[in-house]
Amino acid sequence: MYELIKETAEWLKQRMYNHPETAIVLGTGLGELANDITGKQEIPYAEIPNFPVSTVEGHNGKLIFGQLGKKDIVAMQGRFHYYEGYSMEQVTFPIRVFKAIGIKTVFLSNAAGGMHEDFEIGDLMIISDHINRFPEHPLRGKNNNELGPRFPDMSDAYSRRLREKAVQIAAELDIKVHQGVYVGTSGPTYETPSEYKYFKMIGGNAVGMSTVPEVIVARHAGMEVFAISVITDLGLEGKIKEVTHEEVQQAALAAQPRMTQIMRELINRS
Repeated sequence: MYELIKETAEWLKQRMYNHPETAIVLGTGLGELANDITGKQEIPYAEIPNFPVSTVEGHNGKLIFGQLGKKDIVAMQGRFHYYEGYSMEQVTFPIRVFKAIGIKTVFLSNAAGGMHEDFEIGDLMIISDHINRFPEHPLRGKNNNELGPRFPDMSDAYSRRLREKAVQIAAELDIKVHQGVYVGTSGPTYETPSEYKYFKMIGGNAVGMSTVPEVIVARHAGMEVFAISVITDLGLEGKIKEVTHEEVQQAALAAQPRMTQIMRELINRS
């Protein structure tokens, strides 16, 4: 894998015109942030050596190099999911490539089912920690010390510094935000009522099908991480109802302006 990472990174370095230290994974709820990027240079995943291709509706497949405000950034428009059939190495491959091209900070977003009594559909939750319930760990196997340590520390997986800044920005913008623990699962099924109850009992506040593998690999590589969820359905007794992917996308779309404001300001202040 190390040779593939180097090959992809060198291919991108020969084509990128800026030198970003910030990467954004434009997951559900943050796709429209791409509209704020100026001086765009777009590269479809299909053209990038060794890159997988996103297969999920609502996830475009391209890297975007450009500026967000005064910051040079690279944005990943469309991510890869374990449930699509990819290995954990493939799911997290772009994060490895980001490190190899000089990225120091990674910002991520996702859609999640809420399990806290104070949550409503459309709310935003800054992720303060996670519980990993994926069946495969992204660092399983022989460790390459050039990529990171064998046993990486995860005590500050979601940067306290960035979380505090985000809370301050949200207050300035009069945007309600929560902080909470994200449970990462493989999907692609939405949770049963009993699963929601279990995830809440073990300390989860929201549950989704992404982010955790990317965060683990980013921290393994020594990058700082910030992540935020849009609550697109509720997993509380009395509030659980049938949910579809289309409804999740609609709820995320409604929350996009608020999430975009926070993320744009946070990136420019970080």
